[in-house]
Amino acid sequence: MADTAEEIKQMIIDELELEDISTADIATDAPLFGDGLGLDSIDALELGLALQKRFNVKIDANSEQNKEHFRSVASLRDFVLAQQS
Repeated sequence: MADTAEEIKQMIIDELELEDISTADIATDAPLFGDGLGLDSIDALELGLALQKRFNVKIDANSEQNKEHFRSVASLRDFVLAQQS
């Protein structure tokens, strides 16, 4: 489970080209948007596409649950693991 979180953190850094940040700088439970990592809606789209490609998960663009799934690295990890099981 921790490996999946680390993989997601690295994917965020790589996909969004966050050059000044390491995986250690991203708290697993910290918000990804707003006061947390400070991502925006364009970042969410890029991240969603990357998650679909890397983890072969399905993200429903119209789902009200997306906001909760993309809340933190921990919630993304839980979403990915739930989709894979």
